Amino acid sequence: MEETKRKSASCTHSLQYHLVWCPKFRRPVLTGEIAKELENLLYTKAAELNLEILSIAIRADHVHLFCTGTPTLAINQIVRHFKGFTAHQLRERFPALKSRLPSLWSRSYYAGSVGHVSDETVRRYIEAQKGV
Repeated sequence: MEETKRKSASCTHSLQYHLVWCPKFRRPVLTGEIAKELENLLYTKAAELNLEILSIAIRADHVHLFCTGTPTLAINQIVRHFKGFTAHQLRERFPALKSRLPSLWSRSYYAGSVGHVSDETVRRYIEAQKGV
């Protein structure tokens, strides 16, 4: 397993997270242009937060994201940024999402830190989700 270390002004860190979240009521709305735009928005927000997306799989009813973290942001803040930003932008660009869902994302999410399994295992799992 190759460990990726990142440096900031005050520390060196290696934080990697596997995140999963779903649209409200697990509606299968993340398809076509919506899925493409969602992926672009996730990369945009990651760059803004100084995070790196290592792997991503967008299914019709959920998102898998494998990304680096930073010690200045708690995992709940990272998820809140991703979900809040993408919900606002997608609902603005695709008005049909407003009429189908009271809010785009459910309040829940899964967050796992990479450590108990290798990062390669997480990458293979996410890549396998693309073809399901």
